[in-house]
Amino acid sequence: MTKPLPKPIDPDKLVELAHQVIATDRFPMLATIDGDQPRLRPVSPVRTDGFVIYVANLRFYGKTAEIAANPKVELAYMDSDHNQVRLTGTAEVLVDADLLQEIWTDNPLMQQFLGTPANPNLIIYRIVPNQVRYMQEWALEYYEVPLG
Repeated sequence: MTKPLPKPIDPDKLVELAHQVIATDRFPMLATIDGDQPRLRPVSPVRTDGFVIYVANLRFYGKTAEIAANPKVELAYMDSDHNQVRLTGTAEVLVDADLLQEIWTDNPLMQQFLGTPANPNLIIYRIVPNQVRYMQEWALEYYEVPLG
């Protein structure tokens, strides 16, 4: 028996659908560029504000040099129904001390392993999207999700 084709998507529901996928995928994949070689790895966001995503990193990880050389990144999310969100944007180092403290307070795992938000190995990237796309399971068509 073949699976039915996906139902058409109501454009007014795209933001909600994309947020649902983001909320359910605890380990999206982060794509960076290493010279001319793409690199992909799972990450665990430490905060999500709409479509702005915050990812913790350690200074000695490979993605640190990759993002410093080219801050253009993409996050790929997928839920258990295979619906996808691709968030394309720019990663910047978080410098807002108040927001860093909020993120630190909300993340006991970081506290346990890093001791203090002033740990010199800690970097929090703020990924600001310039494009968000949503695809319903196997629809083979991406929908542009409004950012504003």
